[in-house]
Amino acid sequence: MASDFGALSLLPPLLAIVLAVVTRRAMLSLFIGVWVGGIIYSKSLGVAQMFDWIINSIGASTFNAKILVFTLLLGAGIALIWRLGGAFAITRFATRRIDSHRRAGITTWLLGLLWNFDDYANNAIVGSSMKDIADEMRMSREKLAYILDSTAAPMATIGLSSWVAFEIGLIRNQYKELGIQGETPTAATTFLQSIPFNMYSILALAMVGIIVVTQRDFGEMLDAENRAQRTGNVIREEANPLQSIKEDLGEPVLDNAPLRMFVLPVFVLVVTVIAGAAITGYAPNRNLVQMFENTDIAGALVWGSFGMVATSIVLSQVHSAMSLDETMDTVLDGFATMLPAVSILVLAWSIGSVASALGTGQFVTGLAKGVVSPVQLPAIIFITSAFISLAIGTSWGTMSIMTPIVIPLAWNIGGNSPSFIAVAVGAMFSGAIFGDNCSPISDTTILASTFAGSDHIDHVRTQMYYAGTVLIATAVIYLLYGMTGLSPLVLLPIGIVVLFGLVYAFSEVDAKRKNISAKPGSKQHSKPNVSSDD
Repeated sequence: MASDFGALSLLPPLLAIVLAVVTRRAMLSLFIGVWVGGIIYSKSLGVAQMFDWIINSIGASTFNAKILVFTLLLGAGIALIWRLGGAFAITRFATRRIDSHRRAGITTWLLGLLWNFDDYANNAIVGSSMKDIADEMRMSREKLAYILDSTAAPMATIGLSSWVAFEIGLIRNQYKELGIQGETPTAATTFLQSIPFNMYSILALAMVGIIVVTQRDFGEMLDAENRAQRTGNVIREEANPLQSIKEDLGEPVLDNAPLRMFVLPVFVLVVTVIAGAAITGYAPNRNLVQMFENTDIAGALVWGSFGMVATSIVLSQVHSAMSLDETMDTVLDGFATMLPAVSILVLAWSIGSVASALGTGQFVTGLAKGVVSPVQLPAIIFITSAFISLAIGTSWGTMSIMTPIVIPLAWNIGGNSPSFIAVAVGAMFSGAIFGDNCSPISDTTILASTFAGSDHIDHVRTQMYYAGTVLIATAVIYLLYGMTGLSPLVLLPIGIVVLFGLVYAFSEVDAKRKNISAKPGSKQHSKPNVSSDD
């Protein structure tokens, strides 16, 4: 169905994105975007409609409500670990083994690849584990946020995660709607066939590897890394990190805390989330795919974060580290550290509601329907999905909008070929992840900033250069596929070689232009200066 608001449907999300990047004030920019959407939708001052969207984003969706509870509880868990000295304990343990900027980056990247069950938990666990180690190695918080963000969603969309169940469900629904189940493989098989064509996700993961191994940077990340290596300031002096633990919570109460102060709470979190996901998805005669489709990952995250807090409280009392009153005060302080992230999440979900109400996705896809051929289709689907995801700030929302358009389009244009559907679906998922990585109103991008302790807009600005580089390589590969029909097994290595070339060229040119080192992370200093940070 076409959008009733036409090009006006683009104004609220694009206004929020532009204002956020220009002003570096994410909350104000999102609020203005939602308000402008209310004015367009209601043709009045829009205040009532604006607050309806904001309130509904908190309470109408139990998924959103669970994510808010999870985020607050995780803040409490992290605060308790900090006060108990667990953060310093893991740093002491790891720095004996991780003794360079490169190793810190590679370790963070590998942890992101391994933890593929959920993008939210990926950001939380990997970010919390590596932040102090990254500080020790003078890695900028912008670089840490980039590594978290560009492994979380790209890995979740092709790994063993809640995303996979969602994606398979979308495909299955379209097969039922079109009545072509007997002419196609199962939805799960189509999803598996689409993975090699989810080229942005695969190349984004490769890009992180290239950056952390070669230590080459460009764009605003080059400035951030040179600042961190030269001055020890892991964030910009006037930045506003979404977490500021030392400033909000004070010094740890234990000077030489045992490693279990970190390991036990995180272990309980991980085990509880995995067990909760398995329990909620299990039923007799269900296979693994069906379990994924029925699991309650948001509920499992809430249980896991509660288990993390409970374990930390018990450790506090067993070791007589804090009184019960001090412990509970720390829990409340942990909630407070997450309020900026929670506020941005609520506004990001609200502007997603604005985009849905105004028909932003339908308008953009309508523009792309005019000139399409099988050769052009994968690249057009990729670019269209990328633009929608960037505008509305949600990859899942983009997938929901695009699937009912992409699968019938691919079925008809591709001559009723099931294999061509897999190509189109892979391109759609690919574009959705690009927007998820780049948009300042994306929830996973917000959480990456939160758990890296980065200024949110600084994270968005530095990551855009890298995501844009992957976008270029991905678009080239889709066009090559359309023209040659080569297998992804051939095309993806070509894409990785293209990325290597682009990273080397961009880093050399930018470093010469700025008269600074193209490999700032290769210069190690004895001690970081985090006096302006947490």
